[in-house]
Amino acid sequence: MRIFFGLCGIVLSFFMLKYRERVGDTMGEADWMRSVGGVYMIVIVLAVLIFLWSLAAITNTMDILLFPVFLIPGLSRPGPPPTPTF
Repeated sequence: MRIFFGLCGIVLSFFMLKYRERVGDTMGEADWMRSVGGVYMIVIVLAVLIFLWSLAAITNTMDILLFPVFLIPGLSRPGPPPTPTF
């Protein structure tokens, strides 16, 4: 299933890049989008992020992709449960 969803994500990112004008017009433009390059740049960035996420899902390297996120305090994964000593 992860390969299927990964391929769907890659196809989605391709079509987001190909039809970015239509996607951008559908999304509309907010004030914060103007400071980062406009709505079309946001569509490009989203397409690249979806492509990388899908590629990591297919190759099972999601831990490597999300490693910087887990460096943020409070978002780290819990460690292994302690082993009881008798």
